[in-house]
Amino acid sequence: MAAFLGLLAFAALLPTARQSITALSTTAIETFKPYTHYASTAYCQPSMTLKWTCGANCQANPSFVPIASGGDGDDIQFWYVGWDPSLETAIVAHQGTDTSELLADLTDVDIITENLDSTLFPGISSSIEVHSGFADEQAKTASSILAAVEIAISEHGAEKVTIVGHSLGAAIALLDAVYLPLHVNSASFQTVVYGLPRVGNQAFADYVDAHVTSFTRINNKEDPIPIVPGRFLGFHHPSGEVHITDANVWEACPGQDNTSDLCIVGDVPNIFDGDESDHDGPYDGVEMGC
Repeated sequence: MAAFLGLLAFAALLPTARQSITALSTTAIETFKPYTHYASTAYCQPSMTLKWTCGANCQANPSFVPIASGGDGDDIQFWYVGWDPSLETAIVAHQGTDTSELLADLTDVDIITENLDSTLFPGISSSIEVHSGFADEQAKTASSILAAVEIAISEHGAEKVTIVGHSLGAAIALLDAVYLPLHVNSASFQTVVYGLPRVGNQAFADYVDAHVTSFTRINNKEDPIPIVPGRFLGFHHPSGEVHITDANVWEACPGQDNTSDLCIVGDVPNIFDGDESDHDGPYDGVEMGC
C-alpha cells in the first residue's frame, strides 16, 4: 500500500502532459479496503468507536486498538484515533456530513476563504488560503487529534500515521495532513480520502503536492461534491485523484483537476450532471455510514 501511494505521490510531481491515465489493478484496489472501512466507521458514535463495537465496519479491521474518540456529530464532527497492528499504522478518522447540506454550502457564491491559523500551521505562507468552514472544523479537534497521535507513537511505537475521511471529513483529513507533520517529526504520513470537496486555492493545492506525502483522493462515479467549490471561485484540487468510473474501473488521474472524461472534472462538468447518491459509495462495495 505504502509503495502504491508513494507512486501516486511521485506521479503528481511530473508534468501532466507526460503522464497517462491508468487503471488500477484489482490488487491495488484491494489495498484501499481497510482505509475505506475506517472512513466509514467515522460516522459511528464515539462511544462505539472507543469500544470498537460498530458492527461490520469494526469487524473489517478486528485488530484495531482505539486510543481516543470525540465529537457530537453536529457542532463537532465525530473523530477517532487508534492503532492498527496488522497495518502497522496509527489511524486518524473524521466523519462526513449530510450530502445535500454540504453541496448547498459549497455552491454558495459567498464562500469565504482565510489564511491558515499560524499557531496550528506555523511557517505556512500567507499566500495559502482555505475554505473558512473547513478550517474552523479542523481547528476544533486539532489539539485532541495531535495528543492522540502522540499517544499512538509513544505507546505503540507508531512510525506511520494514516489519515482518512469522507466528504466534510475528507476536507478535515486533508487539513490534518498539512497540520500533523508540522508538529510530529517521528512518523511518516499517508492520507486516503473519499468524495473530497475542493479545500483551498492554487497555493494550497501546490503546497499539498509538494509537502503532503502519499495523498490519494478517491471519487465515485458522478459524485458532485468533488467538483465544488468551483474553480471559478479560485479553488483547486491537489494531485492524487483516483476516479471510479461507471464501469467500476478505478482510474488513476494525474495532475490537479484533470479534465479528462475518465476523471471527475471531465465526467461531471457541473453539479447538474452529478448524482448525489454516488457520494456515499459504494467504494469497492463499502457504503459510507455507520
